[in-house]
Amino acid sequence: MTPEQLADAIRSCLEQAVAAGDLAVPVPEQIRVERPRSREHGDWSTNVAMQLAKPAGMPPRQVAELLAGRLGTVSGVAAADVAGPGFLNITLDAASAGALARTVVESGTAYGTNGTLAGQVVNLEFVSANPNGPLHIGHTRWAALGDALRRLLLASGAEVSAEHYINDAGAQMDRFGASIVAAAKGEPAPEGGYSGAYVDELAREIQAKRPDLLELPEDEALGVARERGCELQLQHNKETLEGFNVHFDVWFSEKSLHDSGAVQQAVQRLREQGHVFDADGAVWLRTTDFGDDRDRVLVRANGTPTYFAADAAYYLSKKDRGFPAKIYMLGADHHGYVGRLKAIAACAGDDPEANIEVLIGQLINIRGERMGKRRGNAVFLSELLEWIGSDPVRYSLARFPADSPLDLDGEDLRRRSNDNPVFYVQYAHARTANVARLAQEDGVRREDGFDPALLGHETESALLAVIGDFPRVVAQAATLREPHRVARYLEDLAGRYHKWYDECRVRPTEPEEQITDLHRTRRWLNDATRQVLANGLGLLGVDAPERM
Repeated sequence: MTPEQLADAIRSCLEQAVAAGDLAVPVPEQIRVERPRSREHGDWSTNVAMQLAKPAGMPPRQVAELLAGRLGTVSGVAAADVAGPGFLNITLDAASAGALARTVVESGTAYGTNGTLAGQVVNLEFVSANPNGPLHIGHTRWAALGDALRRLLLASGAEVSAEHYINDAGAQMDRFGASIVAAAKGEPAPEGGYSGAYVDELAREIQAKRPDLLELPEDEALGVARERGCELQLQHNKETLEGFNVHFDVWFSEKSLHDSGAVQQAVQRLREQGHVFDADGAVWLRTTDFGDDRDRVLVRANGTPTYFAADAAYYLSKKDRGFPAKIYMLGADHHGYVGRLKAIAACAGDDPEANIEVLIGQLINIRGERMGKRRGNAVFLSELLEWIGSDPVRYSLARFPADSPLDLDGEDLRRRSNDNPVFYVQYAHARTANVARLAQEDGVRREDGFDPALLGHETESALLAVIGDFPRVVAQAATLREPHRVARYLEDLAGRYHKWYDECRVRPTEPEEQITDLHRTRRWLNDATRQVLANGLGLLGVDAPERM
């Protein structure tokens, strides 16, 4: 019996109680069942009795006792006990609990997917780096978390477009072009410009295609360096993200907003909404009407649009492209943007509490002698991939809440030991694969038998309970925008599996031992664990190795 099936059974019991006149309450469409913290409290628990006590006009324990009596007669339920103020603790019989192993194996990669967010259409923007340099450690955190969130939203039924906003307009790109020209001349970068080995390399690449770069008029040379430098650096960043297993559906250019006239059109649309005013020769958006600390300039007195005007045009573009829900994942230095973006949403006629969500990530530092020697204080994603590898970086960043500052040790992330969480989980998956491989060689085949009632060992019931909780964890992680819940779940699952492996053997231990349905049924449980570990790691963008 899966948690969903158990929830349906509870709902059926409620409907029966209402029909019999024992309860006079509306039956909830969704009933939540969860794993109790202690295995002594059963396999599953629900607080539905406490939720219904007030409308029923009865004490919560009395409602729970009514439900317990009916649940006790449901096939597959061994016991239903009332605890505390009105919790209902449910224990499944071994056959009902064990049947989950077959369900998981037959569901395959679909196990854990759910319809919690079905019908939601989401634009998810993350990373959004300026194409004037390599992706650094700050971008790395959002790349890992953003792509994991994309996968979780999709697994929970949402329609998602992952988007990278290319900040390829403005003064910083002019300084970038000037820095490349200076590097080509062998001169220091201009004030406020960019320097480093990557700028020198870009200058060499551009000169290889345009050997006349330094012979061009200054404005033309700057334009060539800016445009070609942007193209080359953006391509490098795309390749780096691909190596990090990060997928984007859309790469949206800020420059395209200016070139197409979308920025000017956005100002006019907001003016028509009644939120734009003119003062001191500039054009302003009255964001204070919607909680911002001050009104914002859209167009300066000299006629130049501000970054804020481009932000407004970009928001309207997302709205026009059919995304009711817009999630922005921004860095630690963007706290001030929250109020501004919500004000833009309100000025555009949207509900800032429903149509826009801004997530702020905190700073991260990865220590390590090798990294310090290679780049000083600048830690680039490409170097992290070369030094540590994609899987350890992605998993380590995904296992902490985005709003917690991180200080990680690079050598710890590389270590192949059980103290390293990613190794611990990946090793569990590799062990399940090895068990299945050796069992198959010994003739322990799933198709020859399955008797879930045989899965009665305490480590088996504990393992099955964790496996059954996976869809709920996925749905909760997607709803709360917290991929770390999946990582922590996988570590719990790996621990439960290792304990089971130590106590229960899938293969015969002696040459003369006969293969029985117990071996075959445990093979089902082993392979179910393997599937859930693979599905969970896949949601984090981390490989599930067959061998280690």
